[in-house]
Amino acid sequence: MTTSPQEQAPAQPEPQPQPQSPGGHPQRWLILGVICLAQLTVLLDNTILNVAIPSLTSELGAATSDIQWMINAYSLVQSGLLLTAGSAADRYGRKKMLAVGLVLFGVGSLVAGLADSSGQLIAARAGMGIGGALLMTTTLAVAMQIFTLEEQPKAIGIWAAVNSLGFATGPLLGGFMLDHFWWGAIFLINLPVAALALVAVVILVPESKNPQGDRPDLLGAVLSTIGMSSLVFAIISGPEHGWTSGRVLASAAVAVVVLAGFAYWESRIPYPMLDMHFFRNRRFTGAVAGAVLIAFGMGGSLFLLTQHMQFVLGYGPLEAGLRTAPLALMIVALNFTGVAAKWSGKLGTPVAIGLGMTAMAAGLVSIATLTEHGYPGTLLGLVLIGVGAAIASPAMAHAIMSAIPPEKAGVGAGINGTVAEFGQGLGVAVLGAVLNSRFAALIPVAASSLPGALAAAGSAEEKGRITDAFASGLETSQLVGAGAVLAGGLVAAGLLRRAERAGA
Repeated sequence: MTTSPQEQAPAQPEPQPQPQSPGGHPQRWLILGVICLAQLTVLLDNTILNVAIPSLTSELGAATSDIQWMINAYSLVQSGLLLTAGSAADRYGRKKMLAVGLVLFGVGSLVAGLADSSGQLIAARAGMGIGGALLMTTTLAVAMQIFTLEEQPKAIGIWAAVNSLGFATGPLLGGFMLDHFWWGAIFLINLPVAALALVAVVILVPESKNPQGDRPDLLGAVLSTIGMSSLVFAIISGPEHGWTSGRVLASAAVAVVVLAGFAYWESRIPYPMLDMHFFRNRRFTGAVAGAVLIAFGMGGSLFLLTQHMQFVLGYGPLEAGLRTAPLALMIVALNFTGVAAKWSGKLGTPVAIGLGMTAMAAGLVSIATLTEHGYPGTLLGLVLIGVGAAIASPAMAHAIMSAIPPEKAGVGAGINGTVAEFGQGLGVAVLGAVLNSRFAALIPVAASSLPGALAAAGSAEEKGRITDAFASGLETSQLVGAGAVLAGGLVAAGLLRRAERAGA
């Protein structure tokens, strides 16, 4: 009679907590500043390239497909490697992997800034994605190690606020750099930041890793990388090539098969990279479900809002960025002052997540229904979204991380990053599809995009009708996003409440 791998495996000792002083690491707040600086470089590059597209097109002679790969190579590699990077950090040391990530990101930025062809820039962006995956996972994992349980919510709130700051300031910084320097400067500016962060990491950040020293799960790493990259590629390609195109269906099929194989493999081996038993924890599954839907609504709706500001209201990229800045400013203000953490502590995690995501949904409804009355309606929506995200996002990340053993903090950070990347990509794809279908239904003869339809319009009246149709599509898609965020809040709050009651 044969035995399963679980039966063959020796009994594993109970995980030993990693050393930590009663009050946390004595330099924990300074260390948090260092890892947030490292995190900021990664987040800026998620959005900064968008404003350089005209320059890249003219100076490198980049075709549309080249531009798409310059943007997507970074996100594809980063999202595909998040789980693997987190597992490597747990096994080989989070400080070590944080330093490696900064070096790779810096080298990639140097190559990108000096690139003289589209191919070189695409390859450099892929290399930056590897460094980005290591930084995204190790920064959150280190924060969980150096702070006490009582301080972790505030620390994660600051970490999440830096995420929002990077997302909002990327286009602004890119626009400023392009006004004064050539396009390569948007990458070379990363070098002094990465160098400063590297020196600070070597001097200040303590080393931590899984004391059990689990065996490397090489097949699991390969399967998760291929599966997640294929899934993200299908989501990215869907709006442009069509959801029923061969490219999208083949990529989605590969993702489903490979990720199913990954789940089977991880459930059978004695030292899995991702313990599938995590998903039996209601706290974990509730937080993951909520995190996906919050990223779905936020990513998709803000992507559509920037289009509305530029195509319908006529703002330039820099003006549009400035007018969406109140959202990020609310998140930064509430988290850096600790107000959001205090509210979450008084309300409890389930109520904080539920109320936060309800406020975000109300903000999306405000943007959908009041934007036609001018910027005040949009501003109200941005403020509501900012308040809701400041409360719900850190509470969600803390719920995910606290549901995972401390020795698996890197994997937990990888899961947190993966669901955010997946949710954002899915939000852009699905809400974009809602917008396009509504737009096509109202303007059947229009081109596939608003600029194309306006260029083909023969009169001012027709242009007005096209713009109104686009605004109607935006309203519908924003309302769909609001519904997704509200549903995510209810689901996450319900599951987390049940988990707390079961624990009690």
